[in-house]
Amino acid sequence: MAALLRSLQDSQLVARFQRRCGLFPAPDSGAAPEKYIVKNYFYYYLFRFSAALGQEVFYITFLPFTHWNIDPYLSRRLVLIWVLVMYVGQIAKDILKWPRPSSPPVVKLEKRVMAEFGMPSTHAMAATALSFTLLISTMDRYQYPFVLGLAMAVLFSTLVCLSRIYTGMHTVLDVLGGILVTALLIVLTYPAWALMDCLDSASPLFLVCIIVVPFILCYNYPVSEYYSPTRADTTTVLAAGTGMIIGFWINHFFHLVSKPAEPLPVIQNIPPLTTDKLVLGLTKFTVGIVLILSVRQLVQNLSLQVLFSWFKVVTRNKEARRRLEIEVPYKFVTYTSVGICATTFVPMLHKFLGLL
Repeated sequence: MAALLRSLQDSQLVARFQRRCGLFPAPDSGAAPEKYIVKNYFYYYLFRFSAALGQEVFYITFLPFTHWNIDPYLSRRLVLIWVLVMYVGQIAKDILKWPRPSSPPVVKLEKRVMAEFGMPSTHAMAATALSFTLLISTMDRYQYPFVLGLAMAVLFSTLVCLSRIYTGMHTVLDVLGGILVTALLIVLTYPAWALMDCLDSASPLFLVCIIVVPFILCYNYPVSEYYSPTRADTTTVLAAGTGMIIGFWINHFFHLVSKPAEPLPVIQNIPPLTTDKLVLGLTKFTVGIVLILSVRQLVQNLSLQVLFSWFKVVTRNKEARRRLEIEVPYKFVTYTSVGICATTFVPMLHKFLGLL
């Protein structure tokens, strides 16, 4: 077993996969180390696109789109499971401190996350969690061929997992570890999913806990010997989830928007996609994203200005933004606001504009 685990963690295995897919390091001619040669652009663009499905740009579009255009009941479950697996994965990275694949022989296509540790792959965890949570939550709610839904869940998660090996960011063991941890979390939490659906009707004291606890978890994140974006990413995820849960509670308590359809035994046929529905969905999505990005930029600038003034830091100091007492509060306030906006103010704007 130990020999098998070592082979799955071997960087040579990652390099061989890259070569099979047509990705090679550039000849050593004094060029920058990040140079590489692509001999198969189909795999290159396929896996680069698949890798983007596990990044912020996907989460900030897919989860709100699900809430606005598909089913708020599904978005609520997806958000809760996504936050859980991402937090566990990010914490595990900084506790285990397993290195990423070595270069050479591996070609590394992403630079931002190179300072992070490798085990487990949070891309693999998030992709597996979202795809199979969506499958489990819809199979008794909508009428569609289960085999088709299972195939799509497997395809989505497989593409994201393979993209992490192709981009040189994770070993095979990192990816398999992420999948297994996610499967375990889904199994352990599944009995409580029905309870999660009732969080929006909890007492006001619940709001205090849902704000204080995630903030404390972010502020007491494991300390690293050098800076990495892991703490910032973890804060972003927890804050966005906190904001969306607060938004669900506000909607229920103040009756601001229509309550999401109840869970089982509601079984619906998936409505056909018509031109009118497509235009309406894209319009709602565009309006919502514009508002979200505006709120994100506004709150981020305001929170940074307040923190810089409070701690007497020079404005636009990149290193200062990485300080614990600045990074965690501004990230938490910014993305909590984004989550509240996505679940409360955007649907209210849709209603005001006659898009509901």
